[in-house]
Amino acid sequence: MALNWTMLNPNRSPVPLPNELTITTVDSGVELSLVIPDAPPSGSSLAGGSGGTKRLKSMGKIWLTDQRFIFTSDSKNSLDSLSVPLHAILSTRFEQPTFSGNYLYFEVKPSPGGGLTEGTKAEVRFRDRAMFEFVSLLEKTREKAIYMRRQALDEAEEPEGLPIYTQPAESSSVTIVAGIPVENPPGLMTTDHTIL
Repeated sequence: MALNWTMLNPNRSPVPLPNELTITTVDSGVELSLVIPDAPPSGSSLAGGSGGTKRLKSMGKIWLTDQRFIFTSDSKNSLDSLSVPLHAILSTRFEQPTFSGNYLYFEVKPSPGGGLTEGTKAEVRFRDRAMFEFVSLLEKTREKAIYMRRQALDEAEEPEGLPIYTQPAESSSVTIVAGIPVENPPGLMTTDHTIL
């Protein structure tokens, strides 16, 4: 997850990554709130400082792709953009409070050097539309992205092809009968294959 690192076109839409497909967009009325625990002091790019908890809020747009959740604000401020790889979303909750609007809550694993710290939490609210359909799309897309990432990691760990097998070394307890090795218990068979 990276804060203010999304590459933007002049119309403030994100530049897609190679082979990235857009699943859906919400073009207006999106409010994003971030809580960054133990934020670094202002002006410092080092994480883990003593800046205390930092709270950021902005209005803008979101894009859901097959690889990322992206937010861009309507105006340039301290929360200009947010890019979260789908596999870095650790948990999500769809909240339906009694006396206020529904919202999506999620925790993320921050990217190294991305300007966020462990324990960063986000809340997304829609002002002009229902949220349930978007949450459902996010969950399905996130599950697929996590599955695909695991598959890629498993394939990277597997050796190429099958291992090469060799004939075992001959021992005194192995007898070859019709070209098939037969293990004999010691002293039970004679060389003419009669059992004693």
